Amino acid sequence: KVLGTHVNQKGSLVNADNLRFDFSHFAKISEEDLAEIEKIVNQKVRENIKLNEQRNVPYDEAINSGVTALFGEKYGDFVRVITFDDHFSKELCGGTHVNATGQIGYFKIVSESAVAAGVRRIEAITASKAEEYIVNQSKELAQLKSLLKGSQQISVAVQALIDENAKLKKEVEKSILAKAGDMKQDIAAKAEKINGINFIAAHVDLPNADAVKNLAFEVKALVSNLYLVFTTLIDEKPGITVMIAENIVSDSLNAAKIVRELGKEIQGGGGGQPFYATAGGKNPSGLDAVLEKAKDFII
Repeated sequence: KVLGTHVNQKGSLVNADNLRFDFSHFAKISEEDLAEIEKIVNQKVRENIKLNEQRNVPYDEAINSGVTALFGEKYGDFVRVITFDDHFSKELCGGTHVNATGQIGYFKIVSESAVAAGVRRIEAITASKAEEYIVNQSKELAQLKSLLKGSQQISVAVQALIDENAKLKKEVEKSILAKAGDMKQDIAAKAEKINGINFIAAHVDLPNADAVKNLAFEVKALVSNLYLVFTTLIDEKPGITVMIAENIVSDSLNAAKIVRELGKEIQGGGGGQPFYATAGGKNPSGLDAVLEKAKDFII
């Protein structure tokens, strides 16, 4: 009625806490369709339809009456027919059932997901569990309204916060890039010429790996024949960045190999390309040793 005539039951579970229903369908179910399914079920719940149970019905007679039988399920010569309104639910079933739909109280879908190719799963709760769920949701909604200073249009208020957060993030990123830009000249000035190679080893105080990477490439653009090693401490985690000018990369001066070796000092490891590589570790106390050892690769 909502998703189409291709839908067939593929499995189910009903227990004291919740229920699940697996069925054939080719795509994620939209929120609108889930709401429509809930609406139909709850309408039938409110109608308080009485159970019509028929036992020992000849299988062929049951099928001819229009009952729903599960594909692949094996049935005996005589079956049990469960009906809640001849025009709504009539099926062969061996499970337990309420005496009337009104006993269900309320039906609430709590999740929808894929369980296999072409098979979706709905999980739902009823009666007191559904009531408890709705009460908790109402409490959370009230708390959210309070946090948003009583806004009646919560989605609008939340979107405004998301937009503001995105704007602030951009401003922070600009500030970080500006800081890195100010640092590049000072760092480039620290280059030490060793055997025709401009060597830089320095600890840099930047808040994220992207800023460190950008700084390394900016210094590379300023300094020819560069062999650079940065150490960092971001969120209490030690890190190493190695940058080497492409024209001086060799088997012995290879960023990926060097960073793996230096990574041992911080009890970590890493990798990358011959001209640029990074490593992370768990021992910040080894960062000074990294800077001291970096020069060994060119002397």
